[in-house]
Amino acid sequence: MDITQQSVAYGLTRGMARSVGVNLIGAVTEGWYSRRELETLVDRCAACGFSALCSAWLAATPRAATLPAYCANKAEIEVLRL
Repeated sequence: MDITQQSVAYGLTRGMARSVGVNLIGAVTEGWYSRRELETLVDRCAACGFSALCSAWLAATPRAATLPAYCANKAEIEVLRL
């Protein structure tokens, strides 16, 4: 995976989390989530192939109760809200 693809996936992962009220960086710094777990989320995002859909969804949905079903990280991100 190249650095551009990694950067896009990182931004999308953080954006999707932020839309449901999850601060992934805060979760890592507070010890709720490890850096390796965050890397796994970013890698999964980069591999899923829905980045255009996610970008459009984020542009139209600044806040949401849940992530779209096609989000590869939906379950992992939403559980962090609890």
